[in-house]
Amino acid sequence: MLPQNRRYDIDWLRVIAIGMLLIYHTAIGFQTWGIMIGFISNKKTWESLWIPMSMLNVWRIPFLFFVSGMGVFFAIQNRNWKQLVFERAARIGIPYLFGFFFIVPISVFILQYHYHWSLKYTPNPGHLWFLGNIFVYVVILSPIFFYLKKNEDSKLVGGIRKLLSSPLGILPVIAAFIAEVLVVNPSLYEMYAMTWHGFFLGLLAFFFGFCFVLSGDGFWKMILKWRWLFVGVAVALYTYRLLQFQMRVPTYQLAIESNFWIVSVFAFGYKYLNQPSKVLAYLSQAAYPIYILHMIFLFLGSLLIFPLDIPVPLQYISVLLFTGVGCFATYEFVIRRINIIRPLFGLKRSDN
Repeated sequence: MLPQNRRYDIDWLRVIAIGMLLIYHTAIGFQTWGIMIGFISNKKTWESLWIPMSMLNVWRIPFLFFVSGMGVFFAIQNRNWKQLVFERAARIGIPYLFGFFFIVPISVFILQYHYHWSLKYTPNPGHLWFLGNIFVYVVILSPIFFYLKKNEDSKLVGGIRKLLSSPLGILPVIAAFIAEVLVVNPSLYEMYAMTWHGFFLGLLAFFFGFCFVLSGDGFWKMILKWRWLFVGVAVALYTYRLLQFQMRVPTYQLAIESNFWIVSVFAFGYKYLNQPSKVLAYLSQAAYPIYILHMIFLFLGSLLIFPLDIPVPLQYISVLLFTGVGCFATYEFVIRRINIIRPLFGLKRSDN
């Protein structure tokens, strides 16, 4: 049988990824180009932040797609196709629609107010585009996933397991991502939101995330054994990129670097994070609502803190803390405790 044990390392990595999202989005406000992608930009920039940001931005979103595909593997162990689609429609579709019409327009309203633009109600997916993609992937790929589940003893599944139990098995995965950028030819690799590049890259990551867990212990022991090689290649590629003029390298090189970072993170997470805790149990529930909410508090924090005459690093820390505290307080005292609104943020109704 396919392994069905809960993977606490994957839960931890999902939580950490949401934390990185807050850190990254806060940093965008300190870049001159932040307004170009719909962020409130500080007049006092902190451009050196772009050095660590440029490392994160080639893999942080693909990583979340990998993790989401892994989540579907565990979800289908005790669900049929209809149950999976219905469950994902409730967990993803409802928050997406609620965010589309209510959450994102609030953050856009704050943006408009800051820049003295006309105040308009503008429903749109905003940062929740990710949820729309995930639901489409579930619909598209679930027939394949259920076929693999039903035929777990087949030569096909055996071949996947054998392939991904070898470090050379990472090469076809990387080749698929290279093929994506060569075919789609995105103008900017890191532009995932509401682009065909983001759609197809996410589709690949979602599929391979499922396959990684499908492969069982062989894959995880392999990446654990070779983790220093993977992280070494990732660091070398990133270092090379830093040395280029304006960090310009071919998109296929970014695809390679991205996958080596991702496999490295999975390997170190598997080694150090695969254990339960009360903190993880709480954060796993909080992460999704915080992701949905965070742009409202990020923009509010930017509105209030950017005009202050304090050092830029202190502004950054202040906006980040304001965002985190605002999100956690809203989750703890409102979302978590009011049963009727829990489904709007992807949570099941409480039995209490």
